[in-house]
Amino acid sequence: MRHLFGYDRFDNPGLVALMNDLYANEWSLYQNHFCPSMKLASKERINAKYRKTYDTPQTPYQRVMNSEHVQQRTKSTLKGRHDSLNPFTLRASIEQKLRAIFQLVRVTTNVRQRL
Repeated sequence: MRHLFGYDRFDNPGLVALMNDLYANEWSLYQNHFCPSMKLASKERINAKYRKTYDTPQTPYQRVMNSEHVQQRTKSTLKGRHDSLNPFTLRASIEQKLRAIFQLVRVTTNVRQRL
């Protein structure tokens, strides 16, 4: 949430519905389908240091599609949803909703520069 909304104080209870809508819809779709992340594959201790090995970056969607534990029906449903998504329109929708939220709250200049 801090990555999306920053560290400013949101004391308007009317913003809760807007923030929950953004987080539950566009943000989760964007993160799960188009933002790859690295998973820790192994971690071993060598004396006082740790050596970490990471897997190749993949999106959560790709990890589900590559998993053998997920049913084929679920994978086909996810594939249909993924094919209907456009990352550019999702990002534009996220920015539009963030502007609407930040117009209703007083924020610092750092957040305004980001938008």
